[in-house]
Amino acid sequence: MAVFVNGVEISDHAIHAELQYHPAGSVEEAREAAARALVVRELLLQAAGRLGIERPDPLEGAAGARETDDEALIRALITREVATPEPDDATCRRFYDNNLQRFRSADLFEAAHILFPADPEDADACAGAKQRAAAALAQALEQPRRFAELAQQLSACPSAAQGGNLGQITRGQTVPELETFLFNLEPGQICPVPVKTRYGYHVVRLDRRIEGRQLPFDAVRDKIADYLREHVWRRAVSQYLQLLVGQAEIRGIELDGARTPLVQ
Repeated sequence: MAVFVNGVEISDHAIHAELQYHPAGSVEEAREAAARALVVRELLLQAAGRLGIERPDPLEGAAGARETDDEALIRALITREVATPEPDDATCRRFYDNNLQRFRSADLFEAAHILFPADPEDADACAGAKQRAAAALAQALEQPRRFAELAQQLSACPSAAQGGNLGQITRGQTVPELETFLFNLEPGQICPVPVKTRYGYHVVRLDRRIEGRQLPFDAVRDKIADYLREHVWRRAVSQYLQLLVGQAEIRGIELDGARTPLVQ
C-alpha cells in the first residue's frame, strides 16, 4: 500500500527500493523502516520548500561518497532550523565527574594457558580434552615452574611456542568464559580447575595485573564535548521531526515517535 505525506505519494516501488538500506528481522519490519525513512525525507524536503531554502552544493564525505542533491538540501534545512548549544567546560566537567568509570585506561592482564581443543558439540572429544587438561593441571599445580614446559609440550595454541604466554590482554579481548576465571585470579596463581570454553579446555595462569588509571579531564574533554554535541543534536533533530509529523497529514503508516524513533 502506498504512503502519502501531505498528499504526496510515496509509492510501493520507492519503498521496495529503499528496503536494502534497512536490514531487519522480517520483511514487514524492513518495509516499515524503509517507509518511515522516506516519510521523514519527504517531510524535510517539503519543509525546505516552504521555507524557500536554496539547495547548496553537495559535500563529499568519507571514501569519496558524495551527498545527493536532496541530502544537501536537508542538511541546509537542519542547519537553519535546528540550533543546539555548544557544550561548555562546566557541562563537560559535570559529565566527566558523573561518569568517572568511562574515563579509565583499561586494566591489563598478563597470562598464560595450555589449550586442549575440543568441539563443544562432540561429547567424547570434550570428555577427553577435560581429562587431559585435568592431568596437566595436576602437574602444573605440583610443579608450577614447569608450566611453560608443559605448554610447549601439550598446548594446541600457537602460544605454546612462547610457553603458553598470551601477552597483555584487556577485557573483551578473549572469550567471556575464560575471562570469568582469569580476571579473578591473583598474580602468579594457576586456576584450580580446567576452564571450559568454546575452544576446549584450558589450564590458565595469571602472571600480572596492571590496574588501569583514571584519565585526567583535560585528556578527554574534547571527546566528551563531541559526545554531548552529537547527543544534543540528535535529540533536537528528533524533536524537530516530531513537530513536522504533528503538522502533517500522513496516510498509510503510523509514525509513533515513542515506539519507532525518527532519528536512529
